[in-house]
Amino acid sequence: MRSRRVLFRAGALLIVLLIAALMFVIGRGHTVYFDNKTAEYNGQTYEAFHKVVVTVDGEQVAKLGKRDRGMADTMGQKFEMTLEITDEKGAEPHSHKVSMTLPYGMDGIIVNLPELMAGLPADAYLSEFVIAPVEEEETEEETATDEFGIGGDI
Repeated sequence: MRSRRVLFRAGALLIVLLIAALMFVIGRGHTVYFDNKTAEYNGQTYEAFHKVVVTVDGEQVAKLGKRDRGMADTMGQKFEMTLEITDEKGAEPHSHKVSMTLPYGMDGIIVNLPELMAGLPADAYLSEFVIAPVEEEETEEETATDEFGIGGDI
């Protein structure tokens, strides 16, 4: 009877651990930022597109001009989007469906669209979004003055 109880407890623990591991992977949230900016990689320049419309899960999440950034929130490691790209003003837009695996260790991910569409490796078009620290202005300490304008204890 005792060994049967231990066996059921071990089985229940194993099932809970498997569910936790699965949820840890598929439940991971990411914020994906889309950059339509001119970039340079290995000495070659990749020009920004005139206009890019980004659609994720059937919903338009960004309409980007040159030097613009948009964003979308997603769950899981697999990310799919549709890009409607207009190369130059007045040109016909062309659509591309893009699928990618998101890096597990990054919460905020920047995707440079011109480098992505040029077929460069992931280390070229993917980078981590890091918030710049805000520097506080130093304020001068006010010194106590008496009624005659001289420093000292009041």
